[in-house]
This record gives sequence, C-alpha cells and structure tokens, in this order.
Amino acid sequence: MRHEVEDFLYHDAALLDAWQLRTWFELFTPECRYLIPTTDRPDGDPTRDLHLVNDDWFLLSQRVEALMDGTAWAESPQSTTHRMVSNVRCSPGSDGSIAVSANVLVHRSRGDRLDVYPARLNLKLVRGGAAGFEIVERQAVLAMEELRPHGRLSILL
Repeated sequence: MRHEVEDFLYHDAALLDAWQLRTWFELFTPECRYLIPTTDRPDGDPTRDLHLVNDDWFLLSQRVEALMDGTAWAESPQSTTHRMVSNVRCSPGSDGSIAVSANVLVHRSRGDRLDVYPARLNLKLVRGGAAGFEIVERQAVLAMEELRPHGRLSILL
C-alpha cells in the first residue's frame, strides 16, 4: 500500500509543480477539506482555531480558478515550484480510508526570490478516481515558526 500511496503523492506533486491545478483539484472528493493551520497552532482544530487555509470543496475550487485565471495577483505571473516528498507513512482506517503522513519541501521561485516551505502533509485518502486514490482531507502543517521572510503563502502546499 505504501508504494501505491507514494506514487499517488508523486503524481500529486507533479501536477502542482506543472500548474495543472484543475487536474489536481479532480483528486479531491466533493466533501473534502484542505487545511493549513497557523504556525503558532499546528495542531489547531479547524472548527475552533484560525487557519491560514480552511477550504471545503467550493472554496478550494475558487482558489484553483483564481490561481489559473490570473486573478490571484500574488501568483501572476505564476511562481515556479519544486516539491520533494519523503518519509511517507500510511495506515488503513476502520472506515476503509487510508491515513497518510509525509514530509514535503516546497521550493518557490518568483522573480529574484527563492522561498522554501517545509511541511508535514497529513491526508485522508479513499481508493477510487483516475489516479487510484481520492483526497478526503489534506492538511499541510508548516514546519516553521513564522512565514517570514516569505511574508505570504500564495501557492498550494
């Protein structure tokens, strides 16, 4: 199972790096959640605690469209990104889902700047879809105490 999940995560990373965001969005189930907790509450509860990103399917679709149509001014022109995925762990859930954790390092280059975002991905996957799995929940926990010197988070993690 880990090998299949790793292949899925590599596919996920390749779609994001190639800015094939609409195809990437198809990896999500309609009841999905996409979460990025704040750096001061990495284990925060999205129902109670502020998150940098707390999207359901609709909000994530709007985020993807804004990035693709150029209305997300922070990514116009688009950054170049490069993702590395490692330390993949997975375990089957009692409901048929698969709990996945992995480390990711995202390099974002734009203009004369190179930003690095280390994070831990926590995913809840179910089997299905064209890529073999679908994402029910994706949480990217930044492994940094603050967004400085980056200042903003304008890419999908």
